[in-house]
Formats: sequence, C-alpha cells, structure tokens
Amino acid sequence: MTGTAQLLAATAVLGAGTFAFRFAGPALRSRVTLPPALERLLATAVVVLLAALVATSALTDGHALAGPARPAGVAVGALCAWRRAPFLVVVLAAAAATAVLRLLSVP
Repeated sequence: MTGTAQLLAATAVLGAGTFAFRFAGPALRSRVTLPPALERLLATAVVVLLAALVATSALTDGHALAGPARPAGVAVGALCAWRRAPFLVVVLAAAAATAVLRLLSVP
C-alpha cells in the first residue's frame, strides 16, 4: 500500500469507528442501565476532566508555563460565568482582561 492509500484507509476506518460509537449511544441507551452510583461518578468525572482541561489550557503554553496574563483572564471569565453572565460577556471580559494585562507589559 502506498502512503496515500494507507492514509485514506486509516481515515475511513476511523470515520466508521467514530460513527459506530456515536450511533451506539442512542441505540443502546434504552437497553443498558447503569447503577445510580456509577451515573453520579460519571457526572463528577466530566466536571473533573473539564476542570483539568481548563487548568492545562490556562496555565501552560506548549511545554512552558504561561505568564500571569492568561490565568488572570481565565479567572475573570470564571468569575463572570459564576455570576451567570451571558456567554458573550464571559468571553469578552476574559479577552479584555488578558489584553489589558498584556498591554501593560504583563507577560
């Protein structure tokens, strides 16, 4: 197989696998029941994974630590979200806070 043929075959297999996983959820939801304790655990796991993603994105830039401007912007966005501001306000406030700090030469 050539490189292009392998790439196309891998793309087709991954596409079919992704479709199968996405189709299996709604198709099996009525047949498979999870214990309530496991459902609570999965809900908690979603929150923990999202928090880890936010922390990783906010505190690092590649393999190095980000400067204080980015975490400060994330903190401003989190504060706005906690106060139940509209999503557009949260994003704009976080971006504005980061921009102002960078304008003031905070890395």
